[in-house]
Amino acid sequence: MQPNRHRTIAGALGLLAVVLISFTSLFFFQGKTPGLYPERSWGPWRSETMAPWSTHVRINSWTHAAQARIHYGKAEDIHLDAYGETRDATSFGTVFTLTPEGRLTAKKPSPSVQ
Repeated sequence: MQPNRHRTIAGALGLLAVVLISFTSLFFFQGKTPGLYPERSWGPWRSETMAPWSTHVRINSWTHAAQARIHYGKAEDIHLDAYGETRDATSFGTVFTLTPEGRLTAKKPSPSVQ
């Protein structure tokens, strides 16, 4: 009777391992595990100027993720990480939006007329 118990436990552990690996892979490729991406999976930083802001964006080649570093001189430093979904940040009245594809936009709201 002992060998059946060992087979049952081994089968359950095997199934647990398969489920765990599947969920980890799913979360990884959806961009929900940002700390696990090795540095070599990131592309080079792409620099742009969105007056008066300077921006640097890079895209992950393994998964659906992007990072942006936005600077306004020494006064402001914004970090946006879009891991699987779009992220927004606001500073000095400017709204920055970063998509996981690496598209960064800046929108300054128009003044309201009263």
